[in-house]
Amino acid sequence: MSGLMAGRTGLVVGVANKRSIAWAIAKRLDAAGARLALSFQNERTERDVRKLAATLENEGPVLPLDVQDDAQLDAAVADAAGALGGIDVLVHAVAFARPDDLGGRYVNTERDGFLLALDVSAYSLTALARRAEAHMAGRDASIMTLSYLAADRAVPGYNVMGVAKAALECSVRFLAWDLGESGIRVNAISAGPVRTLAARGVPGFGTMAEKAAERSPLRREIIADEVGDAALYLASPLSTAVTGGTIFVDAGYHAMGI
Repeated sequence: MSGLMAGRTGLVVGVANKRSIAWAIAKRLDAAGARLALSFQNERTERDVRKLAATLENEGPVLPLDVQDDAQLDAAVADAAGALGGIDVLVHAVAFARPDDLGGRYVNTERDGFLLALDVSAYSLTALARRAEAHMAGRDASIMTLSYLAADRAVPGYNVMGVAKAALECSVRFLAWDLGESGIRVNAISAGPVRTLAARGVPGFGTMAEKAAERSPLRREIIADEVGDAALYLASPLSTAVTGGTIFVDAGYHAMGI
């Protein structure tokens, strides 16, 4: 796929470390020729993100971005577009819920925990898309986000994050309609369990991954690089008529009834 994204640009939001799905996506886009801007959430992650960015063949700017900070949203998108000469691809790979809200009973979710999860994990896509539209219009551009099967089904232990993913996927459909007239496609990738550092915060994640592998048609777990491959497809000219949808990268688990 070398050269598939030559001359294209992108902003990848959500890289945290070398095991994150966002980094797997960034590597695939970079290898295909895209020049990328990466964001970091805070000082704790800045060093790792800068080290990773330095390994890209087509290194772009590294920008601070807390998606709950409107001023940082404004600056990150504007600075990325300015440095890159526009944005062809926007990757939204951000999600968060308090640990206390990812265990026990969903019914016990407090209002502030609910609002936090929905703000960071779902609304941030809309906030980024609104700011990026002017920099992506008319470029056959692509916006993508990361979801999970719990957007459609109850997954014990995922709790409020499943509700946030449902809102995220619904947002994808509305954004696809709104931005379609600007030539911008919007899609979600629903990935199966991937053993990232963030996944360790989900109670029973190891068992969840093992059971998914047992019951998936392909009888195996997936890896982050496979999500990166799907992201490359959505970012590239190979998917110019694909928008408003959710692509499953889960070894077929979503198709099973048991």
